[in-house]
Amino acid sequence: MPCDGDSVAGMGTALASGVGYHGPPALTPPLALAEWTLDPVMLTLIVVLGVGYLLGVHRIRRGGSSWSVARPIWFVGLGLGFLVIATMSWVGVYQPILFYARAVQTVLLVLVVPLFLAMGRPITLAIAVFPRAGVHLEAAIKSRLARILTFPAITPFVLVAVPFVMYFTSWYTAVFHSGAVRELTFLALMAPGFVFFWTLLRVDPVPKAYSYGVSMWITGAEVIGDAFLGLAVIADQNLLGASYYHALARPWGSTLQTDQVIGGGVLWILGDLVGLPFLAAQLIQLMREDESDAARIDAELDESPSADDALDSTKPWWEDDPRFTNRFKPT
Repeated sequence: MPCDGDSVAGMGTALASGVGYHGPPALTPPLALAEWTLDPVMLTLIVVLGVGYLLGVHRIRRGGSSWSVARPIWFVGLGLGFLVIATMSWVGVYQPILFYARAVQTVLLVLVVPLFLAMGRPITLAIAVFPRAGVHLEAAIKSRLARILTFPAITPFVLVAVPFVMYFTSWYTAVFHSGAVRELTFLALMAPGFVFFWTLLRVDPVPKAYSYGVSMWITGAEVIGDAFLGLAVIADQNLLGASYYHALARPWGSTLQTDQVIGGGVLWILGDLVGLPFLAAQLIQLMREDESDAARIDAELDESPSADDALDSTKPWWEDDPRFTNRFKPT
């Protein structure tokens, strides 16, 4: 049953007033492929970002600079592609109906979409396309405020805190009653995720390049935070959004409590499925960084003119004393 974003919000308002169930039918695998909705705001954002990115790539390539083919795939194909799935596929259709569909949407917006957008190196592209504005952008990135806001103790906390607050306050059901709140929520979920991956991937200019050891600890904290959020949802004996879901009166599918438990499992397991590979990647980068540092130090020692002198200074003093030179000369 295709519908646009405003009608989904209107449906939520009508349902909350108790007029009966008027939502989509029971979700099945074939129906998951057929059910789509139109979100004009997100569609506009996706088109603007996608076209702008591709035009930027075309401009710098026309100017003689190279740009990896993989980066547009990361940004447009996967980043914006998953944004379409999160907001306009079956996930967008059923997110006001099923708790676990809302959980899938949350993971996609918080972790998956920002990861691939950051891998596309949009900041580097913007600086290359608009060099004058890029000077001011780089200055802002290197500013003291930016370093404070992206401090390692802050980014994973905000990444977990935003969805946590959303699920355990009235914010959760406000999304169903207002299209504006829904769109702002999408942005509020994606922004911390983008900052998180932007500062850890370090493929774009960052306020401060922390070591991969620090990045690994940050990623570990994020993985634990995702698990904590999912377990908190599972363990909560109270039904989140209870009045809304009771008024919804969904006549099919699992019970409301079971739906919430499944949604908590999605937040936990699906979140970790994204976070754990990224944690492993950080570990590999840490090992490579250590090897690179060791090789650099060895090269510097080999090229240092004082290296031999330093080694010679470790010889016993009597080997250079003329009174004992012959006595200790090797035979």
